[in-house]
Amino acid sequence: MTIVRWAPSPTGRIHLGNARPALLNWFFARRNGGKYVLRMDDTDLARSTREFADGIEVDLAWLGITPDLLVRQSERTALYDEARDRLIAAGRLYPCYETEDELSRRRARARAMGKPPIYDRAALKLTDEDRAKLEAEGRKPHWRFKLDGRPVQFTDLIKGSQTVNTASMSDPVLVREDGSYLYTLPSVVDDIDLGITHVIRGEDHVSNTGTQIEIFEALGGSVPIFAHHNLLTDAEGQGFSKRLGSQSISDFRDEGYESLAIAIMASITGTSLPIEAYGSLEDIAAKLDFAMISHGAARFDPVELDNLNARILHAMSFAEAAPRLAAYGVDNEAVWNLLRENLRKFADIAEWSKLVTGPVEPVIADEDREFLVAARELLPAEPWSLETWGQWTDALKSASGRKGKRLFLPLRMALTGRHDGPELKSLLPLVGRKACLDRLP
Repeated sequence: MTIVRWAPSPTGRIHLGNARPALLNWFFARRNGGKYVLRMDDTDLARSTREFADGIEVDLAWLGITPDLLVRQSERTALYDEARDRLIAAGRLYPCYETEDELSRRRARARAMGKPPIYDRAALKLTDEDRAKLEAEGRKPHWRFKLDGRPVQFTDLIKGSQTVNTASMSDPVLVREDGSYLYTLPSVVDDIDLGITHVIRGEDHVSNTGTQIEIFEALGGSVPIFAHHNLLTDAEGQGFSKRLGSQSISDFRDEGYESLAIAIMASITGTSLPIEAYGSLEDIAAKLDFAMISHGAARFDPVELDNLNARILHAMSFAEAAPRLAAYGVDNEAVWNLLRENLRKFADIAEWSKLVTGPVEPVIADEDREFLVAARELLPAEPWSLETWGQWTDALKSASGRKGKRLFLPLRMALTGRHDGPELKSLLPLVGRKACLDRLP
């Protein structure tokens, strides 16, 4: 069975860049009849909060994602302790006592000598006596994973054949001095324990994959299949970042964007699929194949989002809109079908519905007043239909000699108070004769 996971850190509100892998994992799981795991990477106790974790669940639900399983790394420490002890016993995890300042000086020295600034494994040369002396001085070890130092090869579902040479990398620190875990070990342990079959994430993790594959093998776990997608950037080409305060998913929600518009922009941008108004996440899942994902950056265009949001609203059926329309006092399908073409955001219906229900502030130019008085006199009797507008304007044209803009614009401004809007032939029957008389001079 296909099992994927999305693993956010609850250290802030998620943004479009975070939503991209969340959605791509969801599509892959749905396309393959698989299982979707939401894993909260909350081992950073200083920055992770339950409030942010709860916010992530809210944002996912708004986007249309319901995880099949939720796990929190903060509740799984015993698993990581057991894996740590196994790696120590196998000689793959070893204690190091250098301070950050000492390591920084070593890296600077290596660069000055034209060498790569990787860890020199000096800690492996320490004797038991050396370690005891350092600990007596108050030093506590951090623990590094001893890499094989070899080309690690894997087939990426998006990028194809990949090779990461761990010989060019420092042995990664897996356990901090205070005993807490960095991302890498808990991630691998969880992937093994949860039976993750596919790891779908951003291409900035490709270099980490070599290290993680070695840890999978050292722990005797099955290595999942990897897929590294291109990263979503903002309009200026900068990556989205919690640290830099990138606009969050909740910000877009508060600004009135449709969740489907955000989901489409976060996932389809940077693929060969067109940015268009898909009906649902399931529709995207059925069409989006990893072969369609570009190897170049995926640049988010806010103008394109605005246009897409409008197109989604223009195509929205009354049945879909009805539960939300109640808050705006709109319960007429004909009103929705007429006004939706003018919406940019759903809340715009509050203003547009006033064209039907009022109040409308007529705009009447002095030079048009006499014409509009005549229009009032020629306003047809009810019942009205779609033919009423044509009958009225034909009569006005004959009586006044006006045509084109001079005929139609004064009527629009008097009846709606604005230059733009829906076709008056469709609006007129919804407004009714009494309201039209009230708006004419």
